[in-house]
Amino acid sequence: MLPLRPTDTTSAHERVYRALRTQIMHGVVTPGEALTLRGIGKQFDVSMTPAREAVRRLVAEGALSLSSSGRVTAPALSNERIEELASLRAMLEPELASRALPRAHFALIERLETINNSVSQMIARHDAIGYIRVNLEFHRTLYLRAQAPAMLAMTETVWLQLGPTMRALYGRLNRTEPPHNHKLIIAALKAGDDPSLRLAVRSDATQGLRMLKN
Repeated sequence: MLPLRPTDTTSAHERVYRALRTQIMHGVVTPGEALTLRGIGKQFDVSMTPAREAVRRLVAEGALSLSSSGRVTAPALSNERIEELASLRAMLEPELASRALPRAHFALIERLETINNSVSQMIARHDAIGYIRVNLEFHRTLYLRAQAPAMLAMTETVWLQLGPTMRALYGRLNRTEPPHNHKLIIAALKAGDDPSLRLAVRSDATQGLRMLKN
């Protein structure tokens, strides 16, 4: 095989980074699960260099941890870390929702209701990864209307760090229906009720996470 040109290497690194980042955010990787550069390279059909660069970026974002021996894992979060990330969600997400409220027109609300129906389908299938993916889609769809890209980027970094933990949370919750707070979020959007919207988003973002604390 011919060596990759610099542009090819950059493209491969970005592709691996984005795909692996999505997997971590959606809970495909479980807490404490070990990864290898060789395994990542094989999964995405790339050489060690783009796999290493993707891992380096994800370690910097707090999505993966790298030991002194070179072992790469998805970190199992301590109670303190869960509390810290839950607090960040409680600060960022209600503000994003509030900023989105003036732009929450009928089409957006209809889209959120459709996504919430997809959440129900994932629960019926016992699809933990699908549930996390669609649940995040519900929130991202709303927050995009806030037109606050820096704040949304910070929020997505928190989601990324929580991805494996959210997979563990799904198993503990044993859901049979969509989160009740999603209905409250939609109702608050329809009513244009900012205080109720903030409360529903804050509750949805934090209540489940705090169940994980030992």
